[in-house]
Amino acid sequence: MAQAQLRNTGAHLVYSELKRRILELELKPGTRIYEPAMATALQVSRTPLREAIRRLISESLLEQQATGGVVVPALDEKAVSELYDVRAALESLMAREACVRATDEDIEKLQGILERNAAMVGFADEAMRYGVALHATIASIAGNSWAQRFHEQIGSQVERYRYFTNNSAERREEALADHRLLVAAVAAKDAEAAAKIAFDHVIGARDETLRMISDKGLVVE
Repeated sequence: MAQAQLRNTGAHLVYSELKRRILELELKPGTRIYEPAMATALQVSRTPLREAIRRLISESLLEQQATGGVVVPALDEKAVSELYDVRAALESLMAREACVRATDEDIEKLQGILERNAAMVGFADEAMRYGVALHATIASIAGNSWAQRFHEQIGSQVERYRYFTNNSAERREEALADHRLLVAAVAAKDAEAAAKIAFDHVIGARDETLRMISDKGLVVE
C-alpha cells in the first residue's frame, strides 16, 4: 500500500513538472519526449514518467504518434479559435442564467472573489487563479448542469493557452475590468448585459491567445 502511494505521489510530481514545462513553453509545440532523457533530467524512474505521460495524453497536453513517439502537440489556429468560440457561448449562457438565479449571498461571494482578483492582479498565477474561480462560481450559480459539465471540459483544454493571455500585465488589467463589469451586471440582474460582457471577455482572450502564439511562431496554419 505504501509503495503504491509512493508511486502515485511520484507520478503526480512528474506530471505536475511536465505540465508546467508544457504550459510555460519550456517544452515547445512539436518537442518529442524521449523517455530515457526525460527520466534522467527529472531524476525519476521510467514508471512514474510513463504514468505522467499517459495522464497528459488524456488531457491533450501530449500526443501519441502513430509511430509510438510522444510529442507536445502543435498549436492549430483553427482549433484554438473554435475552442474559445464554444467557451464564449457557454460563458454567455451561464452569465445570463446566473442573473436569474443569483442570491444576495451569491453576489457577495462574487464580489469577494473580485476583490481578491484585484488585489492580486500584479501576480500572474494568483490573478489567473481568482479569474478562474470567478467564472467557476458564475457557472455554479447558473445551475445548468450540462453547461457546467461542458465548461469544465473546455476549461481543461483552455488551460494550455492561459499562459499566453495571463502573462501580460495589460491583459490582466483588461480581464479584471471585464470581471468588474460582469459582476455588476449579475448583481443588477441585467441578463443581456451580462451575456454580452461574458461573451466579449472570452473573445478578447481568444484574440490575445492567437496574437501571441502567432508572434512566437507557434501556430500551425
